[in-house]
Amino acid sequence: MHTKRKRNFSVTLALLPTWFAAVVIYIGTMFWSIRLSFTDSTLFPSSNYVGFAQYVKLFHSAKWLASLQNVLIFGVLYVSSCLVLGFLLAAALDRKIRFESAFRSIFLYPYAMSFVVTGLIWQWMLNPTLGIQASVRSLGWETFVLDWVVNRNMAIYALVLAGVWQGAGLVMVIALAGMRGIEAEQWKAARIDGIPVWRIYVSIILPQLGPALAAAGMLLAMGVIKTYDIVVAMTNGGPGNSTEVPAKFIMDNLFGRQNLGLATAGATMLVLGVILAVAPFRYAMYMRNNRAKGAA
Repeated sequence: MHTKRKRNFSVTLALLPTWFAAVVIYIGTMFWSIRLSFTDSTLFPSSNYVGFAQYVKLFHSAKWLASLQNVLIFGVLYVSSCLVLGFLLAAALDRKIRFESAFRSIFLYPYAMSFVVTGLIWQWMLNPTLGIQASVRSLGWETFVLDWVVNRNMAIYALVLAGVWQGAGLVMVIALAGMRGIEAEQWKAARIDGIPVWRIYVSIILPQLGPALAAAGMLLAMGVIKTYDIVVAMTNGGPGNSTEVPAKFIMDNLFGRQNLGLATAGATMLVLGVILAVAPFRYAMYMRNNRAKGAA
C-alpha cells in the first residue's frame, strides 16, 4: 500500500507541469480573453466594461457576417468532399491493388504539408497570369478561363478545392484502417450471396466505419473553424470579402486595427463554435459507451 501511494504521488508530481500549463496557460488565457471581450480595450487591455457592446458591434459588422457565411460554405463543402473522396480512395486501395504503398503515400503526402504551402501551390496554379490558365492559353486556347482566385463568385470554391486536396488523405488513412479491421468472413459471405462489390462497401462496410468517419469529420470540422493560413496564402480574404473567415477577421482586428475588444469578442464566438463542433461527437460517444455497458 505504501509503495502504491508513493508511485501515485510520483505520477501526480510528474504531471504537475502539464496541469499547470493546461490550467494557467490555456484555460486562464481563455477566460482572460472572454473578460476582455466585455471591455472597450483597443491597443492595450482595459478594465472599462461595456457589457455586450463589442458583440453587438461584431454582429453588425458586414465583414464578420460575410466571414461566417464563407466559413459555413467552406466547412460544409470541405468536410463532405473530404469524407466522400477519402472513403472512395480507401475503398480503391482496399482492393489490394499493385503499388498500394506508393499510392497511399502519394495520397497522404499533401496532408503532411502546412496549409500555407498548400495555399501557395494552389494560388500559383489558379493565378490567371501564371498558372493553368496562362499555360493553356499559351498552347493556343485563347478563350480558356480558370481565374478562380480573382473571381469573387468562385474564390471560396478555390479554397475548398485546395483544402480537399490536402485533407482527403487523412480520411483515406482512417477509413482504410477501419476497412482492414473488418473480418474477412463478411466478405466471403457477401461474395457467396452474389452481392456486387460497390453494394458491399455501401451497405456493409460503410455503416461499420461510422465511428471512424465521425472522428475524421470532427478533426476536419475543427480545422475549418480555425481556418486562417490557407486563406491568407491564397486570397488574403479577397476579392472583396468573398473569402473572409472568422480567424482572419480576428487577426486583422487584433494586429492590424488594434481593436482588442472586438478581436476577443470574435475569438469567444470562435471558441463557442469549437464547442458546438465537438459536443455532438462527444455526446454520441458517451451514449454509445453507455449502450455498450448496458448490453454487457
